[in-house]
Amino acid sequence: MAHGKSTERMRKIGPYGVETLPQVPVDAPAAPPRCRDTLVERARLQWHRTDGGDPAVLAEEFLTAHGLDLRDLSRPAPTHPPGDACGAALYLSAAAGALLAGTPTTAPEPAPTLPDLAVVVYDHGPTRTAPVDTPTPWWLGPWTESWTPEQHAAAIDAVRAAIGRGDIYQTNLVGHAAAPYTGDPLPALRRLGTLPGARYGGVLTGDGWAIGCASPETLIEVRDGQLITRPIKGTRPATATGHAELLASAKERAEHIMIVDLERNDLARVARTGTVTVDELFAVRRWCNLWQAESTIRATAADSLGLADLLRATCPGGSVTGAPKLAALTHIAAAEPVGRGASMGALGWVAPGRVDLGLTIRTAAADGEALHTWAGGGITWDSDPAAEVAEAAAKTAPVRATLTGR
Repeated sequence: MAHGKSTERMRKIGPYGVETLPQVPVDAPAAPPRCRDTLVERARLQWHRTDGGDPAVLAEEFLTAHGLDLRDLSRPAPTHPPGDACGAALYLSAAAGALLAGTPTTAPEPAPTLPDLAVVVYDHGPTRTAPVDTPTPWWLGPWTESWTPEQHAAAIDAVRAAIGRGDIYQTNLVGHAAAPYTGDPLPALRRLGTLPGARYGGVLTGDGWAIGCASPETLIEVRDGQLITRPIKGTRPATATGHAELLASAKERAEHIMIVDLERNDLARVARTGTVTVDELFAVRRWCNLWQAESTIRATAADSLGLADLLRATCPGGSVTGAPKLAALTHIAAAEPVGRGASMGALGWVAPGRVDLGLTIRTAAADGEALHTWAGGGITWDSDPAAEVAEAAAKTAPVRATLTGR
């Protein structure tokens, strides 16, 4: 597919029948803090799965065409020449990641206006001051879940049965909820970035849609030729008792180790042989009112590793799919009633020699009619359905409270 024609076609944004959300200062997750007051959008690529093509290749080609060459991430970041693009925000949906993995999803998307790929290239303009938000009436209606607690529990039992048959070892199940709103959703989405532990806090907006992120989890980081991923798996309330329970839980540790092994395998596909190491294992850290277990896995990038191959190896993230990944994706497609939308994908910043993408957990999205949230957890043979349903609710509670304004 010729780059010029494919890129031009993919950049077209169809009429959504909703007003364009107001523009805000650039606040893309992982964007360089020193640049945020001066970033100006230069070019944009938006792509839906129905457009056809390979989203990883499209992203790499589009970035190269706009002065951001990410075709060799094994080299240290080059010195930034004056006048060149600073970098780009990159978003890839979980559905696009499943497509890259070879297991496309068929569940209906609850927010179909959201793209499956967005790449927004920025350069520098005059220093700008952030506008003061003019208070506008903000109303967020009641949340409607895409499945009931009983349906969620039944899906967990189905996963446990599949584990018992030996089909899979672990699968992550995710639920969705939507709430109608009136007013400007962007201040609410921006508030998510202020939640404690939001390593990838920020927003990305487009014509008729916006994504707000409070994710603590690194999907993939590349810096000076080093690949880093920080999977999170294992959750307890952020109390002294919860901390002790998480450290002592054989179930949580086993679930975590399975994902660490999966992530080691994913990195090994794009790393120099023998360089994959686990720098930190099962470190307990806090996000809002929860303790979560995190590990750090590192490797040296293979020679000439490009962005497209990196995305293909790491998306969708292992901690939100399961093990083995392809089998888990098949069970996810059968179990979840709606698509994962903006959640469980990738969102962050890319520049020559540098990639920093968060996994879009603790993420919400707005279309012209509703706010959407997603939450879930990993299911193993030892999972208790009632406890897993409660854990998903605990993960989404701070997000929903923040969107409401509490």
